[in-house]
Amino acid sequence: MNITEFAVKRWQITLLVFLLLITLGLSAFLSIPRSVDPHFPISATVVTVILPGADAADMEETVAKPLEDVLQGLDHVRDINSTSTDGAAVVTVNFEHGTDAEQSLDRVVREVNAVRDQLPQGIQRIAFRRPRTTEAGVLQLALVSDGATWLRMAKYADDLRDKLNVVPGVRSTTVDALARPEVRVAIDAGRLAEARLPASAVANAITQGGIDLPAGAVSGSGRRFNIDAGGAYRNVEAVRAVTVRAGDGRLVRVGDIAKVEWAEAEQLQIARFNGKAALWVTVRQKDEVDAGTLRDALVQALDQFRANLPPDIRLEIAFDQSKDISLKLAQLARDFAIALGLVLITIFPLGFRPSLIVMVSIPLSLAMGILLLYLFGYSLNQISISGFIISLGLLVDDSIVVTENIERHIRDGDPPITAAVNGTREIGAAVMGATGVLLFAFLPLTFLPEGAGDFVRGLPMAVILTVASSLVVSLTIIPFIASRLLKPHAPEGNAMLRTIMGGIHRFYTPILHAALDRPRIWFWGALALCIGAFGLVPVLGFSLFPSAETPYFLVRVETPEGSSIAATDKAVRAVSAIIAKQGAVVNRMENAGRGNPQIFYNIFPREERARYGDIFVTMKEWDVRQSPTMLRTLREGLANFPDARVTVVNFENGPPVEAPVAVRVRGPQLATLKKLSDQVIHEMEQVPGLRDIDSPVAYDRVDMDLGLDDAKAGLLGVAPGEARRAVRLAISGEQVSRLRDAEGDSWPVTVRLPLPGNQPVSALGQVYVPTLAGGSIPLLEIATPKLKSVPPQITRYKLQRTVTITAYNQPGQLTSKLTTQVQKRLKNIALPEGYSLSLGGEAEAAARNFSGLGPIILLATFGIIGVLVLEFGRFKETAVVAGVVPLGTFGGLVALLVTGNSLSFLAIIGFVALIGIEIKNSILLVDFTTQLRDRGMALREAIEKAGEIRFLPVLLTSVTAIGGLMPLALGGSALYSPLAWVIIGGLISSTFLSRIITPVMYLLAVRGDEERAVAAAAM
Repeated sequence: MNITEFAVKRWQITLLVFLLLITLGLSAFLSIPRSVDPHFPISATVVTVILPGADAADMEETVAKPLEDVLQGLDHVRDINSTSTDGAAVVTVNFEHGTDAEQSLDRVVREVNAVRDQLPQGIQRIAFRRPRTTEAGVLQLALVSDGATWLRMAKYADDLRDKLNVVPGVRSTTVDALARPEVRVAIDAGRLAEARLPASAVANAITQGGIDLPAGAVSGSGRRFNIDAGGAYRNVEAVRAVTVRAGDGRLVRVGDIAKVEWAEAEQLQIARFNGKAALWVTVRQKDEVDAGTLRDALVQALDQFRANLPPDIRLEIAFDQSKDISLKLAQLARDFAIALGLVLITIFPLGFRPSLIVMVSIPLSLAMGILLLYLFGYSLNQISISGFIISLGLLVDDSIVVTENIERHIRDGDPPITAAVNGTREIGAAVMGATGVLLFAFLPLTFLPEGAGDFVRGLPMAVILTVASSLVVSLTIIPFIASRLLKPHAPEGNAMLRTIMGGIHRFYTPILHAALDRPRIWFWGALALCIGAFGLVPVLGFSLFPSAETPYFLVRVETPEGSSIAATDKAVRAVSAIIAKQGAVVNRMENAGRGNPQIFYNIFPREERARYGDIFVTMKEWDVRQSPTMLRTLREGLANFPDARVTVVNFENGPPVEAPVAVRVRGPQLATLKKLSDQVIHEMEQVPGLRDIDSPVAYDRVDMDLGLDDAKAGLLGVAPGEARRAVRLAISGEQVSRLRDAEGDSWPVTVRLPLPGNQPVSALGQVYVPTLAGGSIPLLEIATPKLKSVPPQITRYKLQRTVTITAYNQPGQLTSKLTTQVQKRLKNIALPEGYSLSLGGEAEAAARNFSGLGPIILLATFGIIGVLVLEFGRFKETAVVAGVVPLGTFGGLVALLVTGNSLSFLAIIGFVALIGIEIKNSILLVDFTTQLRDRGMALREAIEKAGEIRFLPVLLTSVTAIGGLMPLALGGSALYSPLAWVIIGGLISSTFLSRIITPVMYLLAVRGDEERAVAAAAM
């Protein structure tokens, strides 16, 4: 008893099993996490080292290079890149795809800690981070106030952060753009000079006085008493009372030579929400958490918090990712409903009862597919939903073929149960072979390497799991239902079906007859047509991933090197005022001094620099016609913005890429690298279609060299490092202790000279340096300040100094074609020995990601051939079936050309998927032809009869697949529309051309064998 016979005869168990699967599928649908884009692991670790006072060259030499040397010895390291700036070095270790990210992080931490004592003294912090796609904020909140002090804002921000951190599903909550309150010890330079004290003496005294060490416990009268010896500062008065020096019968206290009061730390990031001063509170979710469910819990917590806010502080939801998720999923749900309706319409010609039977396979297969997708740990996002929409047109194929064959057996006189068992058994091998081919076409796509493979993996998985479920459904529940619903004397289909069959006899049969009369002419004609279609490939061009079409975008502002944060803020406000005039704009999140918190999975916030500004802009919705026009208008209007460089960034799908077009210049000397990068910029400017060409070393920054005379300082009794510390205390200040207030909150205590924010060079004359003898000397006795030109940052890639020049393409311009033109222009540059040029950006990413397609296609090809050989047992029939592939490729390429799409990553995946769909249909024809010949029918007669009988099921399966894909194709999405058009175009061409060419190839392949067999029989 096979599975079909068991399902039909033991129908009670069959019903119970499928009811259970539907229930579990519904439960999985309600529980599966939802997001706009799939989350995938990033095999990288980021190490950030903070060393105040060091310039970019020092950070490169003493921090970045030593760390690179030790980390490049780790196993599975793909490349290492680092960026050194003033006081900070960021080293990123990228591991080979598939390397466990958590283990890689542990190994990096272990190696860095092993060489910690070899790094410079004075390192303030070493931080390790594993990038995650879930680091993008699900909510960006704005605490807005026109008059509240930063101390009050900080308390409310910290309370909000603590409240949100305990919400289930929250990974972290961060506060940005807050000028943190501090206890400021502002030293009076005159009094300090009178007392002959250096600033460091004040700092040391406050540090010692604020040490909070446990004093132990004493016992007495049978009791134990913990000793509170004081130490930690509880109020400002305690800091004022600290003794700096005692002598000559008097005490010098901090309050005698400094003003101690509450103040705000230097604001390194200025933020505004729609023009109003604000700070950001950003919430990030954990992996595998449903964003919608998390948002509901967060909103409840926010409502409770908002009720306790004073009137002068308000809480705004600046960005809500769940709205984008709901919008995208609603659009895809609409496409799904339309596709479902089209599929149902296309199966209607089967007749009411057969259509009803086939319809049952749709919810059953989808429920099983969603259940399996959930069990495999995938989420419901635009990629996986696209896979379900594609599978809609495929999952009914098996049920159509099985139902049609059972109905044919019933019309031939078999009892319904016998017809169900025998009809399914007769077609079962072909159905399993055809579905196996389809699965083998999609299965290798699940092994695509790199981030692009991780990004799209949900699509083939959704198709595979749903189509495999549909195979089980077609061999079990469908025969059972058919045995109960199909009538013995029902007419073949309905009027529509009979009309279609009449059309087949009227039009298709004569064409097939003519083709079989001249098979070679038709074969070579089709071959020439397909070969000619490949000439369209260079015309189409290549691309990786398109725009994400999100209802938000980013505007980046860069002021000249050396600009203050106030100048950057002024430029940001001016740009924001221009953006606000656009009617589609809803919210503007303005940032000066640092990038906006991360809100998209593949764009990371820029580091803290006074010249950087970001404006994150949300719109009402993304309109495929109006939104690109608005962005183009903004780019043109801001292209020549005075005193700042403004770049409008549209978010794109796929793994992170620094820019669409990028050129790396590598070599040892910074001056030569700058000269070569200028030449690269000049050549790129000659390429029409490029915009926003940028180089990080285009302009040097002017700094002041303190010009310390270490020898003279030593002779005067100045200890090494004391002069530099004195300058830091005077100019930027130094945190020396902490104060814990009555509410238990801890605040920094900072010592500095009360100098203005923009300090003149003469301020250095007020700085005194302590000596080993206990006195102090003026800084200018041992220093000769002078101006110098320094690079703003030093970047290294693969252990070499590197400058990366980036550019974006104008709308309508293909990145692949622009990159080719840039590559040609770069040949004009003469490179000195030891220097090299290489392409980054999408070209590098495409090379990595497309390189995995070769083995994938090879694996798919051999898998499909293996299934076909198992199906037919001969290579000739296998070759005939596989011969349909070029016919579909022809249609797919033409469809891309007509619709104006390029050969994107998903379009190429569409061609791989098309192979399986085409061959699946071709198997039905070739298998039935072979069955007729095995029954004794003549070759020509068998080919013609099989062509007529199998034309309808092949036509219906193709039309249902096309119907299921039409909403994706017509939806205009730059991401999955090309994939849909490839399959639609390929199915149209292969459905009609292969109905002629496949019989022709069968005749050419088998005719010789039959003639020899006839000749042998005659002898």
